[in-house]
Amino acid sequence: MDYYSMTDQGIEAELGSRIKSLRLRRNITQKELAEATAVSLNSIKSLESGRGKLSTLIAVLRELSALHELDHLIPEAAISPLQLAKMQGKKRQRATGGRGEHEGQKDTEW
Repeated sequence: MDYYSMTDQGIEAELGSRIKSLRLRRNITQKELAEATAVSLNSIKSLESGRGKLSTLIAVLRELSALHELDHLIPEAAISPLQLAKMQGKKRQRATGGRGEHEGQKDTEW
């Protein structure tokens, strides 16, 4: 599926649809899922329609034994041994943005 050609709302709807399909494959009603996750029935309905909160998503994935799927959603960034040595074991805390792009160049125009 080409998510880049979809709108944000289209992606939300697709994710909601997939969560609903997963729930149905597990043969669990929305009400049972709401009770098991301690969230409201309306929260489950919102999630399945693509308008849910991340906290609801996590609770639902936990109850449906699908938390491991989060690794596929956004894989953990791997750091090469060379990068790790260069950083001397420190974790990166901030992005430099465009600041590092023009090092050594002086802009004389206003």
